[in-house]
Amino acid sequence: MLANDAVLAAKGIGLRYPGQSANLLSDFDLLLRRGEIVSLLGPSGVGKSSLLRVLAGLQQSIDGVVTINQNPVQGVHPRVAIAFQDPSLLPWLTLEKNVAFGLDFKHQPKLSAAERRARVDVAINEVGLSHARSLYPSALSGGMAQRTALARCLARKPEILLLDEPFGALDEVTRSEMQQLLLKIVRDFDTAALLITHDIDEALLVSDRIVLLGGGPAREVGHWTIELPKPREDYVAELGALRVEVLTTLRRAMARRH
Repeated sequence: MLANDAVLAAKGIGLRYPGQSANLLSDFDLLLRRGEIVSLLGPSGVGKSSLLRVLAGLQQSIDGVVTINQNPVQGVHPRVAIAFQDPSLLPWLTLEKNVAFGLDFKHQPKLSAAERRARVDVAINEVGLSHARSLYPSALSGGMAQRTALARCLARKPEILLLDEPFGALDEVTRSEMQQLLLKIVRDFDTAALLITHDIDEALLVSDRIVLLGGGPAREVGHWTIELPKPREDYVAELGALRVEVLTTLRRAMARRH
């Protein structure tokens, strides 16, 4: 993929914890294009979440540059949305108002009341929660809360969706439902999605590409393109062979850190 085909491009990214002389992450490149899901795998402590914050404009890297539509990222971008494992819903707001929260922030485009209402309606419908829009977070299941967090992202009409283990705390059935919802969102909104996950099987099921971080300082140590059609639950043999390859590479990368 060429850089000018990408909605987001990261080049030569380096990260370092404050007070440390050694880099946490070094010379990392990444391209994201519309309509694809890229999963980022790697052992704990290699800088995946910090990298996500750099891509979101929430943190500065010590090296490299991030561009969106070929323009350098300089702070929070209005068309980038980020979701975490904790939905972080405000308990005193209804589901509908939680989805709308943030649309009036300074870095967001000015919306009329009608435009704001339309965005919220579309987002809530997309995640299948129209029946629950007046409920408060205390009345929501874990899956419903995470759907609400995704709807809050979608209300911003993101070009780029950054996901930091958003399904990690969910049970297996709910997690599978959320994975299918992610596929639907990327297809319906034609957004680019970067998913941080520790679950190789999740990455295999939803990703167009998998990037593996490892070593010390961390850098890309594996990159796989998956061309199997989605949904992929029936491709057991193909995914099984790829899983072994990813896991073997991950184990080697972890061994090089010690």
